[in-house]
Amino acid sequence: MPPPLVTNIYTADPSAHVFNNRIYVYPSHDRETKIPFNDRGDQYDMVDYHVLSMDRVGASTTDHGIAMRMEDVKWVKKQLWAPDCARGNDGRFYLYFPARDHEGIFRIGVAVSDKPEGPFTPDREPIPGSFSIDPASFVDEDGSSYLYFGGIWGGQLQCYSSPSGGTFDPSQDGPHEPSGPGVKALCPRVGKLSADMHTFDGPVQEIVILDENGQPLLADDHERRFFEASWMHKKDGVYYFSYSTGDTHFIVYATSTSPTGPFTYQGKILEPVVGWTTHHSIVEHEGKWWLFYHDCELSKGVSHLRSVKVREIKYDEQGKIITETP
Repeated sequence: MPPPLVTNIYTADPSAHVFNNRIYVYPSHDRETKIPFNDRGDQYDMVDYHVLSMDRVGASTTDHGIAMRMEDVKWVKKQLWAPDCARGNDGRFYLYFPARDHEGIFRIGVAVSDKPEGPFTPDREPIPGSFSIDPASFVDEDGSSYLYFGGIWGGQLQCYSSPSGGTFDPSQDGPHEPSGPGVKALCPRVGKLSADMHTFDGPVQEIVILDENGQPLLADDHERRFFEASWMHKKDGVYYFSYSTGDTHFIVYATSTSPTGPFTYQGKILEPVVGWTTHHSIVEHEGKWWLFYHDCELSKGVSHLRSVKVREIKYDEQGKIITETP
């Protein structure tokens, strides 16, 4: 088993990028609490972000310390969950993060720094029209930037009346999702970012994930349907959208010729790890592709105390990702 990147703190939900030929990892920061496990995720009570970096995979990992605290963000009540970071066309670095506001509703915020390791200064308010969790940024070769997000159950995606958000239904907050014969699965969301990286440039869209017959995945297809943990990477002109299936604990992926889809399901990337959640990112560095993920091996299976790890992934001649087993 690969060792954790760091052992001085518990880290999870790693978003990895290469900036200035160095790998930077933006994880959430797990801490020990006495909050009982539940399907809303209340036990994941994070209050700050650290940034990790390394010259290359296998080299020593630097923990740059606290990059942003919950008390720095006036609109946040609790739970700084899985973040991500993008470099804007202005050369600055934009940290995207979900948190519950003072009404208990998840929004997505943005914070800015001149350095990839921070510290980051947050905007006074969340991104207008943002909702749910797990923002993942992607900057395309033409400079266009996108933010992918969404998570069901504790992530509240099921609480909204339309793909672009709409009315929030608090009665659906918790372990709810569509089900039944022929019912379509909930889909992740994507918003194109404005040039200044602080807002959405137009309405949020639904990302449709299709099966091998070109039909949308169904809600009861728990081994393939979206749950949380969006990620996007591009290889040889193909867009790879990957995500967690949640309660079945797989990391899977779908492909498209467009960053907004529709995407066609292709297969599994990672089999279940030790622990309840699974969350990942994929990045190329020095000619190899790397899968960053987390598990609970260090904490001996304690579900809310996770540690980030990394392993190489490979593609076959057709561009399919070869499934990894922890």
